[in-house]
Amino acid sequence: MALVKPGILFQKAYQEGYALGAFNVFNLESVQAVLRAAQMERSAVIVQVSMGARKYVGDLDIFLRLLKMMAEPLEVPVCIHHDHCTDFEICKQSIDAGFSSIMIDGSKLTFKENIRLVRKVADYAHEKGVWVEAELGSLPGFEDDFFSEDNQYTNPDDVGEFVRESTCDSLAVAVGTSHGGVKADQDLKIDMERLQKISNNLPGFPLVLHGGASITSSYIDTINHYGGKVEYMKNVPEPLIRETVKLGVCKVNMDVDNFNAYTAAIRRYMTENPAIYDPRKYTAVGRDAFMNEVRHKMSEVILSSGRYKASDYAKDLGKSIRTVDHD
Repeated sequence: MALVKPGILFQKAYQEGYALGAFNVFNLESVQAVLRAAQMERSAVIVQVSMGARKYVGDLDIFLRLLKMMAEPLEVPVCIHHDHCTDFEICKQSIDAGFSSIMIDGSKLTFKENIRLVRKVADYAHEKGVWVEAELGSLPGFEDDFFSEDNQYTNPDDVGEFVRESTCDSLAVAVGTSHGGVKADQDLKIDMERLQKISNNLPGFPLVLHGGASITSSYIDTINHYGGKVEYMKNVPEPLIRETVKLGVCKVNMDVDNFNAYTAAIRRYMTENPAIYDPRKYTAVGRDAFMNEVRHKMSEVILSSGRYKASDYAKDLGKSIRTVDHD
């Protein structure tokens, strides 16, 4: 079952009122963590590769083959997605490499330029049967090693034209979250009224929420207690992320909490076990902490746990990837 067309996953999530968790992976342990969590929770999952991970792994083709080989034996459905592609050539390379879903980030462009770029990518991707996520608006915070203060909320009046002209399959919207958190005195908030208007203007269309990690302070407490110097950041609390699922959000990108869980577990283990030198010992501890955080997100935040039923997918496996009508 495992590798399925994204449109099937989005359609089911939208109809049943939950979201797909999208989790960035960068090595063997992170892949194990995400896939094991999905299997344990009986949840569909989107495994993401970022531009930073692409650089880190070196050979994208080999890493993609690893992802596919590890996903294919699973019972639950898996989609492999390349996040935040920066231009057409990166998108083309990713599509040709075998990703079934890609995100083209034209959020720093003008409205018309963004449409033209997404349309160019979509024309190529759809010929290959690949799903295209676009972004309208921009989020502050860190994306890989780059920090942006830009915070441009998505205009609900623009989304209909954007989706129609760009022919994207899903749309990432800016409604209050941030990439990696920001320095602030209090938690960030979702502009629910704005999100509701966007959803109303795109009935039945899957929305995406980037920056869905809530930056759990307990992980940072642990990291810093065991020698770290990680800054405390603020983002949107989990209950508000959960509320967005009721308003058409079908995919939530969540990473920083997983990374912090991984780092906190390893720091604690190595401090408490100073004689350990075998990397398999401490990376396994980090992997399991990463996995447990993903399981928590699936069960308590995006509500995808227990949603997998083989019968829901058997009849759809041969359908076109583009299950959303843009007209």
